[in-house]
Amino acid sequence: RFGVDPATIVVTNDGVVRYVVVARNPAGGAINAFYEGVRCATEQMKGYARSSGGDWETTTDPQWRSFRAMNSSYTKAIAQQALCRGGAPRSSTGEMIARLKNPIRESE
Repeated sequence: RFGVDPATIVVTNDGVVRYVVVARNPAGGAINAFYEGVRCATEQMKGYARSSGGDWETTTDPQWRSFRAMNSSYTKAIAQQALCRGGAPRSSTGEMIARLKNPIRESE
């Protein structure tokens, strides 16, 4: 299961939506967290850091990757259903949080 920490959602001056997503393995209870960014205009994502319950480990040489080409990617789902609209970040973090709570699938 995956969930975005709403308190971490930030839109930077260059239009990147950054957030922390937490992944929990229901079978073993393992918890991992990922600090990521989505660039709506180019449909790309970048991973900045990760944590397995301890300190954060920064990603060495993070690169932008297309999330449209990813199969079964939680990042793709989060971007399409909550963070982005029409190639740009949604109008506010409040709207993003509302969409995370009640995702709407849109044709873009």
